[in-house]
Amino acid sequence: MAVTIREVARVAGVSAATVTRALSTPEVVRPATRQRVREVAASLGYHPNRAARGLITGRTGNFGLLVPDLANPFFPSIVKGVQGRAHEADHAVFLADTDEDPAAEAGLVRKLAKQVDGIVLCSPRMAEPELRALAGEVPTVLVYRRVPGVPSVTAEFLDGMRQAVSHLTALGHRRIAYVAGPRTSWANRERVRSLRAVTRRSEVELTEMGNVIPQFPGGVSVADRVLAAGVTAVIAYNDLVALGLLHRFAARGVAVPDDISVLGFDDIPLAEMVHPALTTVALPKEEAGQAGVDLLLHLLDRRTAVRRELPTQLMVRGSTGPAR
Repeated sequence: MAVTIREVARVAGVSAATVTRALSTPEVVRPATRQRVREVAASLGYHPNRAARGLITGRTGNFGLLVPDLANPFFPSIVKGVQGRAHEADHAVFLADTDEDPAAEAGLVRKLAKQVDGIVLCSPRMAEPELRALAGEVPTVLVYRRVPGVPSVTAEFLDGMRQAVSHLTALGHRRIAYVAGPRTSWANRERVRSLRAVTRRSEVELTEMGNVIPQFPGGVSVADRVLAAGVTAVIAYNDLVALGLLHRFAARGVAVPDDISVLGFDDIPLAEMVHPALTTVALPKEEAGQAGVDLLLHLLDRRTAVRRELPTQLMVRGSTGPAR
């Protein structure tokens, strides 16, 4: 016969309600008690009945996760972080790719709303008013997007740009280009804002160009314009754009970093696999996904879910060198 929740409670020396909380909303149970309940449940072979638990708690045990482009190597690590933390909280994750389409984002959120307890929106492209409206309909946490009044997880873009510019100026670069990403990208606007703030305090001449698609072809398409601008270094919106720049520069016989330095953003796995290896600003990815679920659990427990900013780290590799 199937093990019941009352048997788990009796062996663990706690109430049935505590067993329910330890397995469904573990963050509200003391760590020692939570661990004891889980060990007893595992030893007895107890598996909670999701349907019955849903009738008691009013929750589905599911989270929704929307990302703009699963083909972009930046997002799988965030997905892994969300799934890992959700699994620890005994939640399943419904994953959807919005294909960089703001209208698709809004439609998917509303379709998922009745099937999930909350949603993690990763780098959403929707306008702020619509995001605030959706957050009022279903518990929502933003990852790599900030909207007043909505809990979010972002990174310290200003410090990341400060590290990037400091590195390039230390190598003698004074004419730097920035290749911008999508106009609808909040992350792109933050990077531009941060880069302008940093370069205003230095002797750097900044040239902005774009907007390009945040993929390899985007870098290829703008590379000739970067060379025509006469800059000695270029910062790309993300690593995929930077890799496109490297590819086109190589095709034209332009040596990196001897003729021009290239710096990316994100630190995707491919950044270390190319030649020369890409210097880039590493953003926390798996940690951002974990933090997004933590904030969502806080929301569901009616606790205050605030904004979190995670640190960035410059990864110096072979694509940057002294200015020619």
